[in-house]
Amino acid sequence: MTQRRFDDEDEDDFPEWVDRIKQNVAGEVRRRRKEMRWSAQRLADRCEELGHPIPRNVIANLESGRRANLPLVDVMILAAALYTSPICLIFPVGYVEETQELPFHELIPTWEAMRKFTAEEPSHDALDSGLIPDFNRHASLVRTVEAALRETERAEFAAKTATTPTQREEAERRKDDYAKRADEAKWSLLGLREDIREEGATPPELPPALTDIDVPDTDTDDEDNI
Repeated sequence: MTQRRFDDEDEDDFPEWVDRIKQNVAGEVRRRRKEMRWSAQRLADRCEELGHPIPRNVIANLESGRRANLPLVDVMILAAALYTSPICLIFPVGYVEETQELPFHELIPTWEAMRKFTAEEPSHDALDSGLIPDFNRHASLVRTVEAALRETERAEFAAKTATTPTQREEAERRKDDYAKRADEAKWSLLGLREDIREEGATPPELPPALTDIDVPDTDTDDEDNI
């Protein structure tokens, strides 16, 4: 059946998207279960161990396409039981070539649909991605700072153990370069964390080695009263 667009009034196509998403989940649950050489009962037992029982017959009905609905909580617990993430069940990248982002949408690569779902790629329908881009950038900056600090330490060690003036000079140059990169990334990280707080949100927790990035608040009231 050909998928129609938003301006079509025939609502018979709507279940096609629902069925496609359920088929994605069902197929990936079945694939991962067999890959792990688990029976449906073993998977059901694991779901119960995690605190949200899903009976064996329910799992069997899901995999065969007979299950009428698919609660989000079931997707979450099935993913945990199969040692994967819910997004990998909904959008099985590499195992399903194309899927739909929303009802009445054209088929697009599953990888693209997954990136739109996680706000890694802008969607023309999503005007607000929340703070996901900021948190992604935060994680990238943390990695940059940590990597630059590691290279700074290595260059410093190389300078101390250098056997010739040329080697020492080169190591000192690299140390200064990486230290500068670390400082620049730290300033960017500090600014980003302040922007997140201005949005009324809490920025991610910093690794122990980077806790000095946050500047503690100063009590200006006491200064004003002096």
